[in-house]
Amino acid sequence: MADSSQDRQLPATPRRLEKAREEGQVARSRDLGHFAAIGVTAGLIYSLAPLITERLTAAVAGGLRFDLSLLAGTRPMTERLVELSWSFAGFVIPFGIVMMLVALGSGVAGGGWLFSWQAVTPKFSKLDPWSGIQRMFSGQQVFQALKASALALVLGLIGAIFLRSAMPRFLHGAHVEMPAALTHAMGILWDGTVPLLLALGALALVDLPVQRGLWLRRLRMSHSEVKQEHKEMEGNAEVKGRMRARMREMANKRMLGAVPQADLVVMNPTHFAVALRYDEKTMSAPRVVAKGADLMALRIRDIAKDAKVPVLQAPPLARALYTHAEVDREIPAALFSAVAQVLAWVYQLKAASAGRGAAPADLPALHVPAELDPLNKRTTDA
Repeated sequence: MADSSQDRQLPATPRRLEKAREEGQVARSRDLGHFAAIGVTAGLIYSLAPLITERLTAAVAGGLRFDLSLLAGTRPMTERLVELSWSFAGFVIPFGIVMMLVALGSGVAGGGWLFSWQAVTPKFSKLDPWSGIQRMFSGQQVFQALKASALALVLGLIGAIFLRSAMPRFLHGAHVEMPAALTHAMGILWDGTVPLLLALGALALVDLPVQRGLWLRRLRMSHSEVKQEHKEMEGNAEVKGRMRARMREMANKRMLGAVPQADLVVMNPTHFAVALRYDEKTMSAPRVVAKGADLMALRIRDIAKDAKVPVLQAPPLARALYTHAEVDREIPAALFSAVAQVLAWVYQLKAASAGRGAAPADLPALHVPAELDPLNKRTTDA
């Protein structure tokens, strides 16, 4: 069952925020786009007022010019209409392009650059009437409705106050010639736009952090969602445990398969077992082909006995090799001397068994550095 909104009290994780952006969900303020587009356009109109006035004067004068040829048929009138339409389009289209670019730039500034088809992909879940009613009366929609009402009230009040104060100026503009009237109208337009821009700017400054707060609130997560995301990112703990166990099993199987090729196994006598192999043609030093403790040590011992591999009881050396040597790696240099002694003893034993020499005497005392024997080190620390 899906978590209710009351259960979603945890802030969105970075992965959740990234996924929301991939789905086209970002915090954007429409009021910021409106303010930027209207403000830039108003600034262009004010800065280009002389040129605009000249173009408008020429357009009005051309539109009010008539001669006898216009009465000869509909074609001259159509041509005049097309000419005036192109003149008007050449005047309006650049401002439309500027407003579009500014609106796009303000959106990028507010929420970053984002391109996603998921935001416009049809979803049948949006056709659910109950979900639509819930969205209509959600906290975000109520806030948007109240904000729009407040904005309309503020802008309407500003407009009413301006019209009331500027009425004498409008009446004065009706009594002057066309070029002067256009310049006069530009001034009135700018004076009326400035307070509207100030109101829109103040609202945009408030709306941008509010929209981000609402966006983060919508993306809040429940404890179960955070746990599920953690499982998806890190992997299920049980599955990972089984995978690690399987990998250990495969590694142990491969390691035990190398025991029959070993030259000898050193034990302690049942806690540790280390299988060694040395080939003077391919190896610069003896290598550990298998090692284990407790039950694994006993398995190594049994496999070695079945394969007729000598098993030697040398507790200090077995402990040192198990602690400081790695499987498929050469033994530490500090243990070369002790391992060379046991290898020589094993080779002599094999030769005697094959009838090529006398049996070796008892294995001499092995020199294992005290710092490499973990049992000796624990005794010293104690």
